Amino acid sequence: MPLIHLENLSRRYVMGAEVIHALRSVSLSIEKGEYVAIMGASGSGKSTLMNLIGCLDTPTEGRYQLNGHEVSSLDDDQLAEIRSREIGFVFQTFNLLPRSTALQNVELPLVYAGVSRSDRQARAIEALTHVGLLDRMRHKPNELSGGQRQRVAIARALVARPSIILADEPTGSLDSTTGAEIMSLFGELSDKGNTVILITHEESIALRARRIVRLRDGNIFADKPVLEASLPETEGEAPPGPPSPPARAGE
Repeated sequence: MPLIHLENLSRRYVMGAEVIHALRSVSLSIEKGEYVAIMGASGSGKSTLMNLIGCLDTPTEGRYQLNGHEVSSLDDDQLAEIRSREIGFVFQTFNLLPRSTALQNVELPLVYAGVSRSDRQARAIEALTHVGLLDRMRHKPNELSGGQRQRVAIARALVARPSIILADEPTGSLDSTTGAEIMSLFGELSDKGNTVILITHEESIALRARRIVRLRDGNIFADKPVLEASLPETEGEAPPGPPSPPARAGE
């Protein structure tokens, strides 16, 4: 059974007399351990799809199974429980508590989960070590660089040992060099068996994953491994033939 299985998932929003079709009958499966980028321009439906995969919203129609659980029709409390157990979020703006240390920020999901103080501190230290920030665990966010703050956010996403790491534009607030370092970290996490899903509008970020799902107007229009997804789109065109031999003199 896939870790994520979406079947004919749709999401509509009613705004006055207008109905907005944000997602249209999307079907998608993601296996445990995959590294997937969900890509699209503004208005493509990628944020809506992220909210549904992350159990932040429920579909208007269709089915969603996460790690064997049907989550399409759960209420808010049930969705919150699924999120705390199955999903680690990484956001563009880090969402760290400014007056708390890196260690305290990473511990936070375990506080909500009722984990004992000694256990949550040990697990938070392990997560910070995993992202190379053990020596900064007593620092507050304003004492850290942008890349270090994002590493803290990634450690916080890892600490509950979720089924999925769901990253929404994780390099959007970083310079290109720091962004590349964070993307290398996601690659390392994937190599260790974590399921990583990136939401992005940037081709260069999507190409760091191993599979790209492209959305347009609420529909999936391409779903390919990265080596294929990086090739130019040639809808309806035959592939080019071999190059012609060079012309000889007199021809």
